[in-house]
Amino acid sequence: MKQHRQQPSRGGSAFWAVAITSMAGFITALDNLIVTTALPSIREDLGGGLEDLEWTVSAYTLTFAVLLMFGASLGDRFGRRRLFVTGLAIFTGASAAAALAPGMGELIAARAAQGVGAAIVTPLTLTLLAAAVPAERRGAAFGIWGAASGIAVATGPLIGGTLTEHLSWQWIFWVNVPLGLALIPLALLRLDESHGPNPSLDLIGTALASGGLFGVVYALVRGNADGWTSTPVLGGFIAGTALLVGFVLYELRAKHPMLPMRLFRHRSFSAVNAASLLMFLGMFGAIFLLSQYLQTVGGYSPMEAGVRMLPWTAMPMIAGPLAGALSDRIGGAPVVTVGMALNAVGLGLWALAVEPQVSYTSLLPALIVCGIGMGMFFAPSANLVMSTVRPEEQGIASGANNAIREVGGAIGVASLAAVFSAQGGYGSPSLFVDGLVPALWVGAGAVALAAALALLMPRQRKSDGPAAGLASGDTQTAAPVAL
Repeated sequence: MKQHRQQPSRGGSAFWAVAITSMAGFITALDNLIVTTALPSIREDLGGGLEDLEWTVSAYTLTFAVLLMFGASLGDRFGRRRLFVTGLAIFTGASAAAALAPGMGELIAARAAQGVGAAIVTPLTLTLLAAAVPAERRGAAFGIWGAASGIAVATGPLIGGTLTEHLSWQWIFWVNVPLGLALIPLALLRLDESHGPNPSLDLIGTALASGGLFGVVYALVRGNADGWTSTPVLGGFIAGTALLVGFVLYELRAKHPMLPMRLFRHRSFSAVNAASLLMFLGMFGAIFLLSQYLQTVGGYSPMEAGVRMLPWTAMPMIAGPLAGALSDRIGGAPVVTVGMALNAVGLGLWALAVEPQVSYTSLLPALIVCGIGMGMFFAPSANLVMSTVRPEEQGIASGANNAIREVGGAIGVASLAAVFSAQGGYGSPSLFVDGLVPALWVGAGAVALAAALALLMPRQRKSDGPAAGLASGDTQTAAPVAL
């Protein structure tokens, strides 16, 4: 196993690792939702039907979700810094291709390529960060990283609407190019190289996991458009589920598994991943609908709607670093639990407040509570994932957690949109609210369940090292860690 270099410059390396990985996480997370407010302009300029517009969103989500674990494995095999830079180059080049796309087909292909780059970059941000930052300061570092990623997810519609309204839709992609070009040389100069212990790639496991996730996510994305009982959707669910079962069975017997199943015997690892899926289910689905509510019912422009979401999007900037530092003192589990509980309360407040005609001030409590809860979730949950595995397996764990989050987001958009369509529609403000309210309650219920699952995670003392209970591969050794 190759060791980190430049150990004496740990302090400076930690600063640059936080800055570089946080910015990289920001631009890749931003592209989850930045395109949504630009879709009408894209259709007007490039033509195409509703299905084409949907694929400009889902092409990124699909490739991002299904390749995350493979990206982490590539980093472990060929060098995390090297693959991080490669992923940044792919993402930056694909962003330029999307901005220059002459038609919908080219734009969709570029969006898929963006997802490939993001799938390589995202899990390696956490691995590189964990390697560069001392354990006693890791919670605060993850707090900064979590705040950056959380803001990117929440402000995607605002940034996309502002760029589209004042420049053109192409600028939602051009904005990534200078940032990517700046990060590539910085990563080469300021980040240390590291490798995982496994010199071989689990190609069979990668194919099974990627195929299974593709089938399930594809079915969820296309369910509303094609019908939940249509052949492609049912086929996606059945084939995807079968491949995922095959993946688990294969990984249990593989000599060098991509995702060691023994990791899930650790209570914290299993609980935080299940909670992350449910958290993203409620959060992504709610953001997708609430940004439309402000425009469709509130009558705001895309930029105006984004500005009015700022009490939600600004809170992670404050709550994220504070939550990360707090998790260093009392452990991440209680912070994550409170954060998800606040998100559930916030979505419930939204459901109680939304009406066809409602003042903006009536919505402020829900915005603020959701923002605080989201900031308290991102950083401590990332730290929990990384602290329950061996250092050399952090790339694998990061890729798995991010893939689970992306799948949760796809489930959230599909399921909450299905509830919305069944109970309401776009015909009038009152009809929109009729569909929105039950959808928000479903989202609140999912996040409340996530908070309940977080209670299953044992608390850790500040002095406990990462993966204390997994050092020997036996989950029973984790008992002294639990309070």
